[in-house]
Amino acid sequence: MGLGLWLRTGLLMAFLTGLLMAIGYVLGSETGLLFAFMFALFMNFFSYWYSDRIVLAWYRARIIEEEEAPELYEIVRGLAQEAGIPTPKIAIVPTDIPNAFATGRNPEHAVVAVTQGLLRILNRDELEGVIAHELSHIKNRDVLIQTLAAVMAGAIIMVARWAGWMLWLGGFGGRDRDESAGGALGAILLIVLAPIAAMLIQMAISRAREYLADETGAKISGKPWALARALEKIEYYVSRKPLKGGNPATAHMFIVNPFKGVSFAELFSTHPPTYKRIERLRRIAENMGIAF
Repeated sequence: MGLGLWLRTGLLMAFLTGLLMAIGYVLGSETGLLFAFMFALFMNFFSYWYSDRIVLAWYRARIIEEEEAPELYEIVRGLAQEAGIPTPKIAIVPTDIPNAFATGRNPEHAVVAVTQGLLRILNRDELEGVIAHELSHIKNRDVLIQTLAAVMAGAIIMVARWAGWMLWLGGFGGRDRDESAGGALGAILLIVLAPIAAMLIQMAISRAREYLADETGAKISGKPWALARALEKIEYYVSRKPLKGGNPATAHMFIVNPFKGVSFAELFSTHPPTYKRIERLRRIAENMGIAF
C-alpha cells in the first residue's frame, strides 16, 4: 500500500475516532470520552481483521466452491492472473438486483462478491468487465479503506442512535441543569450530524478510485466496451429497483450505488455519474485501438 493511501486511511480513522469521542464526551464527560476512545480503538482493530466478514454477513453473501460455479471461477482466475494478484474467493449475494463488490484487507485475503441478478443479466464479456473492475480495486489496494469506512460509518450511526436514546431518557451523567442543557444541545447536533458524517465518509472514498478501477479493469480484461455495457445494465436495474436491505454505509463498495432513490446516501455522490464513466471508457477504448 502506498504512502498516500496509508495517509488517507489514517486521516479517515482519525476523523471517525474524533467523532466517536465527541459523542462520548457529550454523553458522559471524561468517562464517556474514555469509553468512546476505547470503543474506537476496538472498532479500528476489529474492522481491520473482520470487516470483510461483517460486510458479507450484511448481504448474506455465501462463499462458493469452484464446482458450484466453474465458469465464474474460470473468469475470476484468468483475470486475477492477468492482474498479477492471487485468485480471490468468490461469494454470491442472494438478490435479483445486479451488482458486485470486493472486500478483504489485502489481495491475499480478498473476496469478490456478485449478486444472483448480475449473473442473470450479463453475458460473459460483460461479466468479465465487472470482475476486472472489482479485481482492480483489489490490485489498487482500495478494498481495505473501503471496508474500514463501511464498518466505521456504521459504528458512527449506531453510536448516534445510542445518543438519541440517552437524550430521550434524559441521562447525561448527573450534570447540573446548565450542563445538562448544553449536553442535550450537543447530543442533538451530533445525532443529526453523525449520519451526515457517515455519508461524507463515503464521499471521502474518492470517486477517482472508481475511475481508476474502470481504467485498470478495462486494461486487464481488454474489453472496455463490455464494462460500459454492464454499467448501463446495472444502472438501469438499480434506478428502477433499488436495494432495500443491507447498509447504506456500504454504498461506495458496489460498482454502482445500489441504494439510489431510497436512502439518505442519494443526497451525496458516492460514485461518478455512470454516463461519465462510460464516456471515459469510450476514450480508453480509442486509446487502446479497440472498437467501442
